Amino acid sequence: MHKRKLIAPAVLFCITAIVYLSFLSIQSKAQKTVKPNVIAYYTGQNSVIDSFPIEKLSHLIYSFGHLKGDSLNISSAKDSVLITKMVDLKKRNPDLKVMIAMGGWSACKDCSEVFSRADGRKTFAKTTKEILDFFHADGIDIDWEYPAVVGFPGHRYTADDKHNFTLLIEELRQKLGEKAEISFAAGGTKNCIDSCFEWDKVMPLVNRVNVMSYDLVGGYATQSGHHTPLYATAQQSLSGDYAVKTLIDLGVPAQKIALGAAFYARIFENTIDANQGLYQPTKFLSGVSFKDFKKQFTAENGYTYYWDETAKAPYYYNPKTKYFATFDDPKSISLKTKYVIDQKLNGIMFWELTDDAYSNGLVDVIDKTIKEL
Repeated sequence: MHKRKLIAPAVLFCITAIVYLSFLSIQSKAQKTVKPNVIAYYTGQNSVIDSFPIEKLSHLIYSFGHLKGDSLNISSAKDSVLITKMVDLKKRNPDLKVMIAMGGWSACKDCSEVFSRADGRKTFAKTTKEILDFFHADGIDIDWEYPAVVGFPGHRYTADDKHNFTLLIEELRQKLGEKAEISFAAGGTKNCIDSCFEWDKVMPLVNRVNVMSYDLVGGYATQSGHHTPLYATAQQSLSGDYAVKTLIDLGVPAQKIALGAAFYARIFENTIDANQGLYQPTKFLSGVSFKDFKKQFTAENGYTYYWDETAKAPYYYNPKTKYFATFDDPKSISLKTKYVIDQKLNGIMFWELTDDAYSNGLVDVIDKTIKEL
C-alpha cells in the first residue's frame, strides 16, 4: 500500500497561484479583440495601385474575372499584369491576401446556366485552381448578382440558382482545398438575404460573406434616401445593421460577416425641394469618388452638408439644382468600423479602393479607428 504524501502549505499556495495566473492568461487571450479584416475591391490601373496604403489592408480583391464558356477567364494581358502586381505587393505587406473576384453587376449573364450543370461547375472550379496557382493568389470571391432573384436586366435567373450556388461552393472547396480562401458577395436587401442563398449549407464552406450594404438606394430608385446607412430609419428599413442582424438570425456566424462600406457618393436629382432632399421623389444622376468630394461638394457649388443621427449617415443637398448626394465619409466609416469591432464581425469590406485618396483617405480612417480601439 502506497502512503499518501502530504503537500506543504507553501507548495500548495504556489501551485494554486500558478493555476490561477494561467487561468487569467487564458481568459485574457479569449477576451482579446481579434483585429477585423479590411477588404478592398479594386478595378483600377496597375500603375497606381502601389500608391495606396496597402499595409493597412488584409485583403485585396481583383475585380473582375469572368466566365468564358464554363471557365474562369482573365480577359486581357493588362489585367494579368495587374494581378501579378497585386500579388507582388505582399513584399510590402506579407499578411496581405490577394483574391480574384468573378462576376460583377453586369457580367454574370451566363452564371445561372453554367452553374446549373455539374460539368460547368467542375470546369469552373478546375480553371479557378489553375488561375490561382498561376498567379500565386490566395482565393476566389464569387460576385454573382444574383442567384434566384432578378439582377442585371435580361440576365437569366431561376429558383434552382439558390441550390446550384451551394453546389458551386462545394465544388470549389473540394477542388481548392482548405487553405484557399473562398468568399462571396451578397446584396444587403431583404430579397437577396431571404432568397439567394442556402445560408446553413454555404457558410460552413466559405471564409466570409461580403455584404453589399451599399446601393440600398440604387440606380432605379424613385425616392431619395441613404444608399449606405449603418442603421434603419422610420422611412428606410434597409441598412448595414439590418443585414447583419438578419444574417445572424438566420444562423450566419458573426465572425464570417464582412460589413460593406461605400467609397463613393450617389447623386440623385429630386423633383421637389423639401426636407433637405431626403426621402423625396427622385431619379439617379451619377456617382462621385470620395477623392473628388472636396472639389465637388462645395458651398460655392451650392451644397450643404447634413448628418442623419438615426441612420448614422451623411448627405449633401443643393436646393438650387435639387441634387441630393448620399455617401460614406470619415465620420460614418469610423462608426462602421467601430460597429464591426463591437459586433465581432469578420471585417469591413468596401467598394472600391480606386475611389479613395492616396493619403488621408478612408482606408486611413479605418486603420486609425482599429488602432484606437
